[in-house]
Amino acid sequence: MESLKADTLIVGARVIDGTGAPAVERDVAVRDGRIVAIEAPGGLSGWRADETFDAGGKVLAPGFIDVHTHDDTHVIRSPQMMPKITQGVTTVIVGNCGISASPVTLKGNPPDPMNLLGDAAAFAYPTFASYVDAVNAACPAVNVGALIGHTALRNNHMDRLDRAASADEVAGMRAQLEEALDNGALGLSSGLAYGSAFSAPPEEVQALAEPLAKAGALYTTHMRTEFDAILDAMDEAYRVGRHARVPVVISHLKCAGPSNWGRSTEVLKSIETVRDGQPVGCDCYPYNRSSSTLDLKQVTGDIDITITWSTPHPEMAGKLIREVADEWKVSQQEAAKRLQPAGAVYHNMSEDDVRRILSHPATMVGSDGLPNDPLPHPRLWGAFPRVLGHYARDTSLISLEEAVRKMTSLSARRFGLTERGELKVGYHADLVVFDPERVRDAATFAKPQQAADGIDAVWVNGVLTYREQAVTGVRAGRFVARGAASKLDAAGAF
Repeated sequence: MESLKADTLIVGARVIDGTGAPAVERDVAVRDGRIVAIEAPGGLSGWRADETFDAGGKVLAPGFIDVHTHDDTHVIRSPQMMPKITQGVTTVIVGNCGISASPVTLKGNPPDPMNLLGDAAAFAYPTFASYVDAVNAACPAVNVGALIGHTALRNNHMDRLDRAASADEVAGMRAQLEEALDNGALGLSSGLAYGSAFSAPPEEVQALAEPLAKAGALYTTHMRTEFDAILDAMDEAYRVGRHARVPVVISHLKCAGPSNWGRSTEVLKSIETVRDGQPVGCDCYPYNRSSSTLDLKQVTGDIDITITWSTPHPEMAGKLIREVADEWKVSQQEAAKRLQPAGAVYHNMSEDDVRRILSHPATMVGSDGLPNDPLPHPRLWGAFPRVLGHYARDTSLISLEEAVRKMTSLSARRFGLTERGELKVGYHADLVVFDPERVRDAATFAKPQQAADGIDAVWVNGVLTYREQAVTGVRAGRFVARGAASKLDAAGAF
């Protein structure tokens, strides 16, 4: 019978379906990029398939969704997407922290932190539609969903970024945002902590966010501060969501700086209190160091800062800023000024806070990896296997099923990625097989560009893309437009 024909059968799997439900032994059939059958062991014995994959009792899960990336240009320039496919990631969400590759028209060099996405030549997408076309033409190894950056829009319409936008400038930004939403953008992101957006008052962001509700989109934010005034910054994010009547996602939630360590309890209580009346969630990465461009405000001497790149002094990559300052016989602040533009890793978080935030039911996993960084934070290559191996298996912080939920169904439902994020008949066949006993992050701060262990096979839209530590040479990723989002997860919370 034709109905018993599949492209791929995956047999002998321990299925974790992404919803948080307990693992079960199942065989799975895939045809035309979709999951077409899920049966108890032996239940697909009458099926024929072009390929049968024996999972050998290992875990079969939905492909992981990296909700916080800066892969905007990387998915086009390096479509094999090795840092992500090697982790079992099958979908990336780009355009975070207020910076997106489109729609962008530069007047010169990209302003900080848009330079994280590349030099001026990387910004070749004046409309969002042109970016969508470029992603699909590149056919990356992973699916791509996209946010529109507030800073990117400011860049397009303002002569300088150290002031508030005028009403006419906001109207111009809104028109570009609406074009992007019409072409499937997931929502609006902001990066209010950066100098290029810090001067934007809350009213500017609120006005810009107004078209989101009609499109069923959401608002994500790298808040105005993650340091001592974090609760005020969270309140500002909530106000934007209430004004625009849209869900809010707080990006890479953390308690940054030694004076802030231990405050994760009150930070999470803030989210819990607000979630009674509006949809609010967050993402985080599983490390106690952050990474971005070099920010003079954070060069205070109370934390270590590692330089990852420097345009005028590339030879200083990998050194602590205090070591550079000692070598040059200047203050750390002066050394930082000489190094700019530059990138840095900040040793600015408490492990206890990281664990508390990661384990909270409202928290998704996002890497926040920087693929253009020559010495990237290891989260780029290791975030997802680190959660599975270190935090779920080795320290028992969360169950394996809960770890997978944070990487799959929770993310898909929040961002409106229709029929993805769950291992369910009719859903897209974005799948990963991993060994729960062996999975681990191999990337380190000293050697960050290393593929994870224990990721045995990855399918994207039904196509086997990665197997046994090697790419197959076949890619099937595509641009993913926003679908109908569910505002509730399995526990009844956004």
